Amino acid sequence: MTRSTPSPHKVTELLIAWGNGSQDALEQLFPLVYEELRRLAHRHMRRERPGHSLQTTAVAHEAYLRLIDQKHVQWQNRAHFFAIAAQMMRRILITHAQSHAYAKRGGGALKVSLDEAAILSKERAGELIALDEALTGLTAIDPRRSKVVELRFFGGLSNEEIAEVLKVSPNTVIRDWNVAKAWLYREMSKEQG
Repeated sequence: MTRSTPSPHKVTELLIAWGNGSQDALEQLFPLVYEELRRLAHRHMRRERPGHSLQTTAVAHEAYLRLIDQKHVQWQNRAHFFAIAAQMMRRILITHAQSHAYAKRGGGALKVSLDEAAILSKERAGELIALDEALTGLTAIDPRRSKVVELRFFGGLSNEEIAEVLKVSPNTVIRDWNVAKAWLYREMSKEQG
């Protein structure tokens, strides 16, 4: 049995109703967003070794629990929800990486691409932490570009969805992504070099 993807409008309606206190809306929302959260988590975990201690379902479940615990968020739409989900997944993945990092960060670390940094094995925990630190540095000098990276890398949002969240054009998102990716690569190379 295949499920059709819910319309963004339906998800937005349920988010707003939930934000206004409707428990029924939350119950209807769960199956609509949970599969998307699992897809996002799977994207981060797909190249992980079998038997890894952090599983796709655990990441999706933890992100969902953190999201429904948000009491003072006025959900604007589906893209806003998944932007917050991206932040939650980033925190979950970084916390896990920190707990499994080598005692001395960077010891034996290999240079990796931005896309490879999401792999959460012990061998890559240092790189994910370095990415998080570089992203925090980027936030200090260019918050919008940092947000583009977070939404795309950790949240899996499309350029159009990111543009909607940030209220910019898709072309601006593409430019921001390219500049941010180059900046992050340079910063991460400095730390490893």
